[in-house]
Amino acid sequence: MQRPWKLPLTILALVLALIAYVSYESALAATSAADPVYVHMNAANDFLESVVAVHPGQPVVFVNQDTDAHTIVGYDPSTGKQPVAIDGKANGTPGAGHGVGTFTVRLTKPGIYPYYCSVHARLSKTFGSAVQPAPRKGADGYGGAMAGVIIVTDDASLLAQNPKTSARKVLPNFFGG
Repeated sequence: MQRPWKLPLTILALVLALIAYVSYESALAATSAADPVYVHMNAANDFLESVVAVHPGQPVVFVNQDTDAHTIVGYDPSTGKQPVAIDGKANGTPGAGHGVGTFTVRLTKPGIYPYYCSVHARLSKTFGSAVQPAPRKGADGYGGAMAGVIIVTDDASLLAQNPKTSARKVLPNFFGG
């Protein structure tokens, strides 16, 4: 025989657990939205964290731990047009013990924001008017185009997938680290 009070207590426990979980997730999202997400560049001429997810308005700091300057240029992959949402430069770092060059962007509108370094990559036509970054001939690097994507979202599962290195401004064993 089912005890009449047992089912309501079980439901109450589940509801309380759900409320606690949602409160925890909301608190976690609120505090992490203020923290910057870092994208590092090094002598490989690559964005080490090539895909990161951020809350709307959360700062993305591009950290140049390379001796060469890098640009960070946004583009529309369907047209090749370059909106001004992402358009900056991070100066090179002269060597160990020097401050690192940075560029910060805050994107407030949810969406997917592709970018590339115009020093080390160029936009190349694919189909119709669509483009994608391709390696720039004569530029140093490891064969790939220096490009990445910022996803602006409040989706907790995407935000949780950022590389661990995106939480640190300076990575050890690189210039400035």
